[in-house]
Amino acid sequence: MGGDDERLRAVVALAQAMAAAYTPRESWRAAALGACEALHGSFAALSVWERDRGRLRVLVNAGQRAGGEEEFPEEEAYPVHQFPEITEFLHERWAGGGEPDAWVETADGQPGAGGPARGARPYCHQRVAALRRRGRGCCVVAPIVLHGRAWGELYVARPAGRPVFGRGDADFATVLAAVVASGIAQTERLEEVRKLAFTDPLTGLANRRAVDIRLDEAVERHRLDGTVVSLVVCDLNGLKAVNDTLGHAVGDRLLERFASVLSLCGAMLPEALAARLGGDEFCLLAAGPPADAVVGVATELCDRAAVIELGEGVACGVASTGDPIGPVHSARRLFRLADAAQYRAKAARSPVPVVAGRDGEVVRLADSPPTPAHDRRRLRGNRP
Repeated sequence: MGGDDERLRAVVALAQAMAAAYTPRESWRAAALGACEALHGSFAALSVWERDRGRLRVLVNAGQRAGGEEEFPEEEAYPVHQFPEITEFLHERWAGGGEPDAWVETADGQPGAGGPARGARPYCHQRVAALRRRGRGCCVVAPIVLHGRAWGELYVARPAGRPVFGRGDADFATVLAAVVASGIAQTERLEEVRKLAFTDPLTGLANRRAVDIRLDEAVERHRLDGTVVSLVVCDLNGLKAVNDTLGHAVGDRLLERFASVLSLCGAMLPEALAARLGGDEFCLLAAGPPADAVVGVATELCDRAAVIELGEGVACGVASTGDPIGPVHSARRLFRLADAAQYRAKAARSPVPVVAGRDGEVVRLADSPPTPAHDRRRLRGNRP
């Protein structure tokens, strides 16, 4: 089906769609839909080979899905031993210097074009059964190779009653799989760049840039529907002394230990973001949980930080729109309030969090112009 010009346009369209994808899911969906259209199929799926778990996991189902098929399934996976072509066909063909060609399978169990169905190699009964169960007449399966290794497979099917895929379709599917592989590689590179841009390299937590973006979004939600937004700002005590006496390598380990504690406590709040702002300063950002829940987690954080080896505990300040702190129309104000609360905790050597709106001085401190006489550093929100 389709002439050379049509197929060339389909390849270009597929490459362009994947290049325009911003997230891995968008890329997977673009790959499946593009291949489905290019091969005049009704359904397509993209799967990844998870070697460590010995399974083929479906990333996306696109097109005319059958009952029970989700677009982005969470746990649709199949043991690799059910698909001998994954462990046998791919490796055997590549070992001889060949390319991973696509093949065709049909619902009637008759040999298709190319691949493991040829010669004495057994048919994949699981695929045949799945075709029949879902009302599909045939499928073409194309291995996806990334960085010289089997990454997964592209699967395109046609409904029963439609023409069966031929050798030309299988060859074209091999080309499409190569285009998909290039697109996936690009998406993975972009995802890695984005991860580096929003991740603290030492602790693996989010960085200040990620907090700024998420906090802006959370405050906007608060303005629209009253979502409670809370910010916990922490200053790890004793880091300078550790760096000065034991060296920065030991200080880094202290930061990593506290980051693990912060991550653990953050997991107690649904979808909370744990971040390192820089140096010895960290934060937790939560949108949704009530203020008391956040204060409870901040208290747990202080308790756990107090027993970290070589550390001297943590100064912790909390600001939440669920407390009487006045209107919060910007992320800047919430940051100033949490920062002022943390400053109060630091100055008082408080073993528990100081909470804006529950400590009478915090709101006044946050809203007053910074003066060197009472502030060891300018509050982040007051920086020009």
